[in-house]
Amino acid sequence: MQICRSTQAMRECIRNWRQNGAQLALVPTMGALHEGHLALVTRARAWLDAHGGGRVVTSIFVNPTQFGPNEDLAKYPRDEENDLTLLRSVGCDAVFLPQVHDIYRPHAQTHVEVAGLGGMLMGELRPGHFRGVATVVTKLFNITQPDVAAFGEKDYQQLTLIRQMVADLDIPVDILPVPTVREADGLAMSSRNRRLTPEDRAAATVLARALDQAQAQVAAGATLQAVHDGLRDMLATEPRADTQSIDIRDADDLSQPTAFSRPVVILLAVRFGDVLLIDQRVAHP
Repeated sequence: MQICRSTQAMRECIRNWRQNGAQLALVPTMGALHEGHLALVTRARAWLDAHGGGRVVTSIFVNPTQFGPNEDLAKYPRDEENDLTLLRSVGCDAVFLPQVHDIYRPHAQTHVEVAGLGGMLMGELRPGHFRGVATVVTKLFNITQPDVAAFGEKDYQQLTLIRQMVADLDIPVDILPVPTVREADGLAMSSRNRRLTPEDRAAATVLARALDQAQAQVAAGATLQAVHDGLRDMLATEPRADTQSIDIRDADDLSQPTAFSRPVVILLAVRFGDVLLIDQRVAHP
């Protein structure tokens, strides 16, 4: 596994692969890797194998521009040694480990913003977050020029936004969605989970229970209001859960449905202590 700590080194590595006809899959991450991230690498490898083979690059970069002034950039977990061990275990071909100055030059004036999708839902809760996401992903695409890039469905709004950005800007990369990986008790795997206290970790399982209930209600023909109320009431049973947002949106474009005539995505953002967790579930009527 090659380790590239600069844009120049990453491009040189990819240039050598391309000269030999290899396709490229990118898995963008912020590190603190877990089984959910490894599922992205495994899925990317499977895509390559099904399309003639190629190489998988995982980027590890804690992107400062997607954190707000009162958010947890400094506290975001970092564990490079363990990350590299995990990536070797699943056969990742190269890791891109840039520094902030590699990604953001001094006095840079350009950013990428997906106006509609970036300002709603989590974008309203965290102003500027998705502008930072769209900008860094565009830069990673430009640096690595992948054929395909894998993103987890857990960050569903992010996945939808990246798909929109790629279509709008004619970026020649296929976006590969990967289902959420969960712990045995249903909690969605997240790098933020390791910051939960034992009490908050136990309490956070209410997210999966709420989503299970909502999925069953949608399938049973409940109304939008009934599903929303059920989510609110289930989350309220856990005193350690500070609900930030509950949203039910069209699974394709995140528009607001008027009835359950098409698949919807149920999106939750809930704070446990000082840790904000998100989770989602696509539900079919």
